[in-house]
Amino acid sequence: MGRRLTNTAFITRDERRPYSVRRRVMLAQNQSVPKTVLWAHLNIKHYSAARFVRMFMGLHIEWRKQPNTLGDHRMMLFALPGVGNVGKAALEGLTQVNECTELVRLHHTALPPLAMLDEDGLLTPPHLSLCSIESSTGVRILTLTGTSQPLEPEHQGSLAQALMAWLSEQGVSELYVLAGLMDAPTRKECFIVPSSIEHRMDLEAKGVDVRRDEPKSGAIGLTALMASIGPLHSVQSACAIATTVGSSGDVFASQRLLEALDGWFDLGIALPADAQAMLSEKLAALAPDTKEDYVADLTESPDAFYM
Repeated sequence: MGRRLTNTAFITRDERRPYSVRRRVMLAQNQSVPKTVLWAHLNIKHYSAARFVRMFMGLHIEWRKQPNTLGDHRMMLFALPGVGNVGKAALEGLTQVNECTELVRLHHTALPPLAMLDEDGLLTPPHLSLCSIESSTGVRILTLTGTSQPLEPEHQGSLAQALMAWLSEQGVSELYVLAGLMDAPTRKECFIVPSSIEHRMDLEAKGVDVRRDEPKSGAIGLTALMASIGPLHSVQSACAIATTVGSSGDVFASQRLLEALDGWFDLGIALPADAQAMLSEKLAALAPDTKEDYVADLTESPDAFYM
């Protein structure tokens, strides 16, 4: 359906014909040509978009694999950088130890304008990456993650609505946002907070640890919106939470959360074997390549001498 220029212009069955054709017919019948013009009637030439790319509610959808469909899956897991990076680190661990295929990149102008290099060394615009993970037992789950989120609340809201509407259109029916909740170091718990009564009853019937009184202060940001607006789009959305001390990259909380999800839903996916090894690798990656021997610098004899 074309775009209207005024509130009085509506598309009828006759108006579906090209505007130039309708204009000639109207002139031949001595009818007055309306001044209101629909954008769809104008013969404006646009540039050709890249193959396998489409627009949806402001989302620039770039399919990376054919066919252009998400296919059958058990559920979707979504995470962004946050408290303790619990959710983001969990999804990174999953993609490292399981067979992972990137299906879609979702671009949106609300994302911060930071272009980064991808795994092929190509400069890519800001986007969210949607991947497929398949376990050895045939269980297939989808993951959605990115490096950032919109900074303005209204942009977070518009992106969340567009994402959820598109995911619902693609057949996603169950979505869990992975997040961390800052708490005391002695508390090591994992639980789920759903967004509908029906979903809560289903989870409790499966033996899932469901909470009704946490998080006490609520949640904020794009991930909070994604966890809560699912029922508006016929999607069962919820937030899967692991307590954390809030340190950067709490891989121990991430592994606890993955183990809890695997136990609740019998996903059968490979889990990171050792959180301590993951932490060591992360620290090694952050460490400088060359190591300075400061003790030797302090004890060596100087080249100069006093006179």
